[in-house]
Amino acid sequence: MPLIYDLINVHGTVNMMEAALRAGVKRFVYASSSAVYGDDETLPKVEEKVGRLLSPYALSKYADELYAQQYHMHYGLATVGLRYFNVYGKRQNPEGAYAAVIPKFLKMMLSGERPIIFGDGTQTRDFVYVDDVVQANLRACLAPNDANGEAFNIAFGGKLELNAMLAALEKALGIEVEPVYLEERAGDIKHSSADISKAKRVLRFAPRWDFEKGIAEAIEWYRKNL
Repeated sequence: MPLIYDLINVHGTVNMMEAALRAGVKRFVYASSSAVYGDDETLPKVEEKVGRLLSPYALSKYADELYAQQYHMHYGLATVGLRYFNVYGKRQNPEGAYAAVIPKFLKMMLSGERPIIFGDGTQTRDFVYVDDVVQANLRACLAPNDANGEAFNIAFGGKLELNAMLAALEKALGIEVEPVYLEERAGDIKHSSADISKAKRVLRFAPRWDFEKGIAEAIEWYRKNL
């Protein structure tokens, strides 16, 4: 079922590009993902180097990029892809198959449950706050023509172990928890951090929210709404 769902998403993206082309849209900005880097071990991740894809979700996002390149090359549609890394912030849904780790952890911790970590917790992620993601989208809409047909890493440009992330959540919430460690999941990437120099240069992307600042604002919302 997940593979069918991801293929439907690709079809939907292509339909939107086709509609944008027919409507004379000036630029089509779409969501890609750091998942396209697959098993490539290069750190930090650079846009020009991807590895073997490790999930149907990663395949769907890479397919979106390939279609976007074709629509730009052959039909002149100005497309810009944004490879989001680990986005977090207010109003993020803690449920569902693709729910992000931070809202899941926050919901469990606020409910007195033990969060689950797959692996030993030493895996790293590049967490980017939602306000910086909004900035990236707006800058992509207004970027020069050099951005057309390209994909860009959208992240803070750092790396944080899941164990350290959990410790930061404990500190911000003022509680202590003992996580449940389970076996690593197939398809999970061990380490992920982004080189955002291309986005800085072309899009003028400038992330402003480090993890401590971002999680403090997010927690205020989750305390009131979970």
